[in-house]
Amino acid sequence: MSCAGACKLQRPSTRLQANRRAVVRPFSRPGALCVTAAVVEPGSTVLVAGATGGVGQLLTAKLLERGYKVRALSRSADKVRQQFGDAPGLTATIADLRDPASLPDALEGVDAVVCCTGTTAFPSKRWDGGNNPEQTDFVSVRNLVTACPKSLKRFTLTTSAGVERSSQFPFFILNAFGVLKYKRMGEEEVERSGLPYFILRPSRLTDGPYTSYDVNTLLKATSGSRQDVQLSPRDDLVGEASRIAVAEAIVQSLALDCVEGHKYAIGSKQGEGPGQDPAKWAALFRSVQPPVAAAASR
Repeated sequence: MSCAGACKLQRPSTRLQANRRAVVRPFSRPGALCVTAAVVEPGSTVLVAGATGGVGQLLTAKLLERGYKVRALSRSADKVRQQFGDAPGLTATIADLRDPASLPDALEGVDAVVCCTGTTAFPSKRWDGGNNPEQTDFVSVRNLVTACPKSLKRFTLTTSAGVERSSQFPFFILNAFGVLKYKRMGEEEVERSGLPYFILRPSRLTDGPYTSYDVNTLLKATSGSRQDVQLSPRDDLVGEASRIAVAEAIVQSLALDCVEGHKYAIGSKQGEGPGQDPAKWAALFRSVQPPVAAAASR
């Protein structure tokens, strides 16, 4: 089934390989082949770049809870241990996304990659050591994409609302030092790579970061009364997005074939929302299936 079809929740199946087919994406590099309809099942190994960050720490906890093996990519093993301790299923891998030579070993044998790295939009101490938007949101993403194995089932990238509206208010203020420009350039690297990808564009992030929480405490975090989720296939949302909802959306997307090759904006709003219900998430993604999908699959 291509992404133009119904958004189907894929449960563990021994027929997974039979359901995969190679196609050429319209935006792929010439000759690049990629695999569609390949879901990432519990038990698979997911490399998380940015695992100790605001979204990454919640995502890592959720992946471990659902039975995934997580390889937390970091420049500091101590930072991973301080955040997650000796959580079962978690391993720390030391690499620097800005250094291409450090990445192949870190990516060996992974089934999926989630990149949720980021830095501040305006100059701050976090820019020290070259962690500015160009290096973090573009160069690092390009290096990670280039190092990914051809067998990868899914590359997930989180960017931001406004990447296609950087000249509009209020996004031109946020983009004063190029953060939205470089995030969009990172997206383009993923789109051209030929890898099976999923891109998520959160609005202004809320809830967290919970930098001093352990795994069990992270799993108890909630979004108060704003637990409902809004998705759009276009860069047209405003407002805020809970880090908890963003992390949950990434976990749920791994089991869905229809999200592959698409970009979704995500925001939070009042209401109960889909929670952790796979069927509700599948219906939510299906309800905003990008209309271009049918044309691209012909």
